[in-house]
Amino acid sequence: MTKFERISPDNQRSFADILETAVARRSVLRGGVGLAAIGIFGKPLGLRAQDNGDSDENTTPLIDFEAITVERAASQTNWPLVSEDYEFDLIFPWGEPIQPDGPAFSHPPSADDQELQIGIGHDGMWFFAHPDDIPSDDDDSEDGSTGATEDVDETDPPMNRRGVLVINHEYGSNSRVIDANSPGSLEEVRASQHAHGVSILNVEKIDGKWQIVEGEKARRIHVNTPVTFSGPAADHSLLKNRDEYEPKGTLNNCANGFTPWGTYLTCEENFHQYFSETPYSEENWRYGLTYSAGDGYGWFRRDARFRLSSRNYPNEGNRFGWVVEIDPHDPEHVPVKHTALGRFRHEGAAVAVGLDDRIVVYMGDDSGDEYIYKFVSAESYKDMMEREESPLATGQLYVAKFNDDFTGEWVPLTMDNDELADRFDDEADLLVHARIAGDIVGATKMDRPEWITVAPDEYVYGTLTSNSSKTGINAANPESPNNFGHILKWKDADTHTGTTFEWEVWKLASSTQDTEEMFGNPDGLYADADGRLFIQTDGSQGEGERSICNQLLVADASTGEIHRLFTGVEDCEITGIAFTPDHKTMFINIQHPGWDNFETTLDTQEFPGIAGPNVPRDCTVVITRRDGGVVGS
Repeated sequence: MTKFERISPDNQRSFADILETAVARRSVLRGGVGLAAIGIFGKPLGLRAQDNGDSDENTTPLIDFEAITVERAASQTNWPLVSEDYEFDLIFPWGEPIQPDGPAFSHPPSADDQELQIGIGHDGMWFFAHPDDIPSDDDDSEDGSTGATEDVDETDPPMNRRGVLVINHEYGSNSRVIDANSPGSLEEVRASQHAHGVSILNVEKIDGKWQIVEGEKARRIHVNTPVTFSGPAADHSLLKNRDEYEPKGTLNNCANGFTPWGTYLTCEENFHQYFSETPYSEENWRYGLTYSAGDGYGWFRRDARFRLSSRNYPNEGNRFGWVVEIDPHDPEHVPVKHTALGRFRHEGAAVAVGLDDRIVVYMGDDSGDEYIYKFVSAESYKDMMEREESPLATGQLYVAKFNDDFTGEWVPLTMDNDELADRFDDEADLLVHARIAGDIVGATKMDRPEWITVAPDEYVYGTLTSNSSKTGINAANPESPNNFGHILKWKDADTHTGTTFEWEVWKLASSTQDTEEMFGNPDGLYADADGRLFIQTDGSQGEGERSICNQLLVADASTGEIHRLFTGVEDCEITGIAFTPDHKTMFINIQHPGWDNFETTLDTQEFPGIAGPNVPRDCTVVITRRDGGVVGS
């Protein structure tokens, strides 16, 4: 992926210098601290380790399954592995029809068929219980995702065995989707476009197996689906093309989020890879919109929307790079792109309810030396929704500064800042070019911010997957090159809404390389209600005899202990995290198995072993404990 390396001179410091400065400052702030308390060598013994209290030796362990060893994981790379205490099933592959009577998968798919089939590049997702299945006295979120782990009634409530599963589709290469290096017709472009986007599926567990069932909620949202905009930039000239060309589509849908009012958030990441013949400007360059950025997909040769030199679509590139809200229960709902949350390469959107019921959304810009942002709604989301106003349409966008003394600040990106007012015409201009605003206020450059998750105790965790080409370091990104990635932890003042925070490095993946906890390139991340962190990887996992496939791990957020739960197949990414409300069924995704390597092993070519053409297919994995317990325990 394209990276913009912008290392400034003040980043050219040694880790020892940063550490010395941090310890000195922290000693003043907290009355003395030793190196062991900094928590940067793989053990989370930082600012708040003392907050966890003493553990009760008589309680059931938080994580009590037999972990997959490195040796076992290295011995099998052409079929998934799961802990002996668990079982899994492979479901919902690319090309399966979204309705039971839809067109069967053929390869390569036609554009019309693909529009009625599950897309490719499975990524972020979420499970929504049907509202009618949620008990009326349930005071938790309307999506049925209570996070509860208490025992459920023996009758197996419907909300745990049926609902709506929403799946992002990040991308699919031409060689995989259309079986060609470049589309030779508009029909092939449309097939590729329809493989992108989001799938909304009616699903139910029948006779022990999750299946797609008929239902009016099922639909595909793709590159040509009508969309609309909200917020300060909604009607701005920067989002306008010629009058007859209304906004359409979402693409490169990476991670996700969900709201307390039961909607789904999908995030547009590497949108620049689809546009070509782009006129040069500082703004376009800063977003990777270069003259030949879209040559790999080649859509621009057949579809003028993706040729930014076209007089009809001069601002089409500005219409992508947003957080998009979808109502999974309303098939007529038009997806909404929320401009108040800023435009960049959005990885995910982690939602928290903050002080005074204001909505807070944490977001990472997934590229080397990019930033972490958060949005805080203007008012209580309940009050805004009573007035039929979107809580995501009005509020304040901030960007993060991580200080050497393990404090931080959220810098508001506002026209009240003189430097920003000098650079941008108005608030809409600022939000469309949020990256440049982050540059101006001196936000901290991060090692590719990926997923962010909010724990019930108000701690926030974020993955920094890697940054192998950088030459400088800062306290929050302490390795150069950062070949393995790391996970940060922080807590904001004022229940997520404050402008200050304290932070620590929760885990350096480099510290695990010679252990049974070995992992690298952390990507997907989810914190459950009991204190577990689910970590997914996308990149190199070990070397030589210790080389394994990408994996799903479960960690104790308090102690840092890590157990390997699941490993995938060669060349795949493990991504996407969703649960039924009782957390006894987990859904994850296997993305791009075998990648574009058709010389790989036969078993992987046949993956996932589901009826259809002999081609590797992204799919969903359902994971359960053999004893019916909570996943991760």
